[in-house]
Amino acid sequence: MKPRKQMASIMADICVISERELTFQGKTYRCAVGKAGFTRNKQEGDNATPIGRFALRECWFRPDKFDMPPATGLPVRPIHKDDVWCDDPKSPEYNLHQKEPFMASHEKLWREDGRYDLIVPMGYNDDPPIAGKGSAIFWHIAADDYRGTEGCVALSMPDFLEILAQVDEKTHLCVQPGK
Repeated sequence: MKPRKQMASIMADICVISERELTFQGKTYRCAVGKAGFTRNKQEGDNATPIGRFALRECWFRPDKFDMPPATGLPVRPIHKDDVWCDDPKSPEYNLHQKEPFMASHEKLWREDGRYDLIVPMGYNDDPPIAGKGSAIFWHIAADDYRGTEGCVALSMPDFLEILAQVDEKTHLCVQPGK
């Protein structure tokens, strides 16, 4: 699907600077990160957000929640009810998108809580995936109370859409607490 027209491309990174804040284009936004904070040694299931600089691969959206694809310079894909992400370190499909039925452990992308109405997979442990080093690390929608994630970075829907409209495949999400 083609995204709606985006705003002018800006080559700045999105920077997570603390467990509650990220910056982009000189503006600070409230965010949520992993329940266990940050880590330089990400492991599957540790609930920590990996530290580093990660490419933004593409934007996935729930077509039943949007009249049209969101504005962005990223490639966009609709999320379907059978879309899942493998989180089983023993599977050869570890940290990869799959379709149900899928027998290995996985995370459903079609969720009823609204957190995955928009997701951007971060380029973490995906080129190639290393078993056990963490999977399904996304930029997604925050819970209303901004409670911690399972290792992802989350924003409110309005903030997500504001930033998303200004990014493209040259943009990175940097997790650099303390900077």
